[in-house]
Amino acid sequence: MRASHSDDRDAPLGPRSAASAFATLGDFITRNGLKHSRQRERIAETFLQMGGHVSVEELVARVRRVDPRISVATVYRTMKLLAECGVAVPRQFGGDGQTRYEAATGRPHHDHLICTSCGEIVEFANERIESLQELVAKRHGFAVESHRLELYGRCARCRRGAGEVAP
Repeated sequence: MRASHSDDRDAPLGPRSAASAFATLGDFITRNGLKHSRQRERIAETFLQMGGHVSVEELVARVRRVDPRISVATVYRTMKLLAECGVAVPRQFGGDGQTRYEAATGRPHHDHLICTSCGEIVEFANERIESLQELVAKRHGFAVESHRLELYGRCARCRRGAGEVAP
């Protein structure tokens, strides 16, 4: 699966957001009586630098450039921890069963377009869609706590490759 770099939503976190994410993680580790470890810190740092929608396999390959001793199991455990403390959001796109993570802090709300052919993920934000969702909820007396919008289809490149004409 490929992540598209539309807008700046897939970009790595800036220093201020990364510092906030590390503070959140540190507080969570302390509150839960867990150990601080260099490997955990390296994994979290690498994840936050990558941006986009990161699979554990991609993260393992990248973090092993820094420390080849980091195991796949340690990366899985650390990503679970990052999700539990709210630094990362686990996502599953397209029903392929693969969990991808994106940073939860320092990023504005966004939705996703997912190509069912090549797996490209495009992030987008649209105020009209957000307003319409709020209007629908209000009409039904519904108090929205969170939402996720994922549109599945075929990207322009895959459609061109199949000889389709753009709409």
